[in-house]
Amino acid sequence: MMFACSFHVSTMAVRALIASFACLIAPLALANDGVKTPPFERVQLDNGTVLLLMERHDVPLIQFDARVRGGGRLDPSGRFGVASLLASLLEKGAGERDSLSFAQTVASVGGAIQTDASLEAIVVSGSFLARDRKLMVELLADMLQRPRLEDKELQALRARRIEFIRAAKDSDLSALLSLYGDAALFAGHPYGNPVVGSEASLAQITSADIRKFYEEHVGGDRLIVSVAGDFSAREMKRLLTDAFSKWRKAKASLPEVPAPKPIASRRVLLVDAPDSVQSYFWIGNVGVARSDPRRAPLDIVNTLFGGRFTSMLNSELRIRTGLSYGARSRFDRLHLPGAWQMTSFTRTETTIEAIDLALATLDRLHTEGLDETMLASSQTYVLGQFPLGLETAAQWAAQLSTLELYGLSTSYIDDYAQALNAVQLADTKAVISEVFPKSDEVLLVVLGKADALREGLKKYGPVEEMKLSDPEWSKR
Repeated sequence: MMFACSFHVSTMAVRALIASFACLIAPLALANDGVKTPPFERVQLDNGTVLLLMERHDVPLIQFDARVRGGGRLDPSGRFGVASLLASLLEKGAGERDSLSFAQTVASVGGAIQTDASLEAIVVSGSFLARDRKLMVELLADMLQRPRLEDKELQALRARRIEFIRAAKDSDLSALLSLYGDAALFAGHPYGNPVVGSEASLAQITSADIRKFYEEHVGGDRLIVSVAGDFSAREMKRLLTDAFSKWRKAKASLPEVPAPKPIASRRVLLVDAPDSVQSYFWIGNVGVARSDPRRAPLDIVNTLFGGRFTSMLNSELRIRTGLSYGARSRFDRLHLPGAWQMTSFTRTETTIEAIDLALATLDRLHTEGLDETMLASSQTYVLGQFPLGLETAAQWAAQLSTLELYGLSTSYIDDYAQALNAVQLADTKAVISEVFPKSDEVLLVVLGKADALREGLKKYGPVEEMKLSDPEWSKR
């Protein structure tokens, strides 16, 4: 036992050192016109599983990113959180290993495995030393094809998830804004499903729900496995083919989802948090899909409006007026248009002033747009930030999976810098008009003290109210 413990610490230390070294020397594949995707091999097995293999021999590490198409958008009504709980259960025992044995096996070789779920995929990612590649594939295959899905583990995860939600309602309301915003904006649409679940939906989920979801929505035809790092593509292809080529297909087909419709007029959702001394607000509408060809000008405009510290939104709400410690905007890009949103927070007594200023800043974007100096500044900023997300093997594994998941070619990466440099003021003016909502075409969600806010919020449009203590994210 002493030897095993010593070995584990030593292995972890070596792995950490290697990872740190990788960050220092990782090649950027950066040419004069931006990042270029390093060579990789794509293999599609007979059952539909897609393998993406990128050799990188700078350090003796292997990173993988596996995605099962589907995710939280497929959660059954009233059982939101099933996909997310299933993702967590995948690492709570698989194959011949129970939860403890599985964790000990990963830790004993200094490996790491994480699971997650989004609206459109269940994700399993991890990192192992190159010498442990066979074990890595074995564990991944067990997780996906032979998960134990034990009821006791589900009960523990479900209870912990409910407690996390309740804790956030007590102390971190900002973490809940998007849950309320998406549920209201996409009401009745799968994009409104809360991936993490709600207090009410989580309490209803049973082992039977988990197993049914697994049988119907997890299978070889849904699987993408990306591997990047120090390995032979020929050997890795053989290992993964042997592990996954005979896996069954998911029993259900992926349902077609209609495009969500933007809201046409402003309305308000007020979530009463009677003990809060601050208000948290979310302002948004339907945005664009990940495949939208206007990506470059959209990124430039959004960066300038609310995507960096010196953005228009943060400059007004934090730097100039001191109404908030921060304000930002972003796009959620999915297969179909997700949300565009801007968020901030302020003291209860300055809530209306802060919302007015946020909406006025959005109006100013429409009336004034960008000038040449602003355009050049945003181009430089985005061009400088983009390569930072494509340095390590882990980042490339995740990026390859993302491209495959959304049906995008490597031009999405390779041509991005050129597209940014080509953006003209006319392009920014067009996307502001076409994509960014006007201030009277948004959903406004406010978490705060309803008695102090109700009357002031009425000027923005019809006000619907909920209580923070309600166990759901919307009044479905």
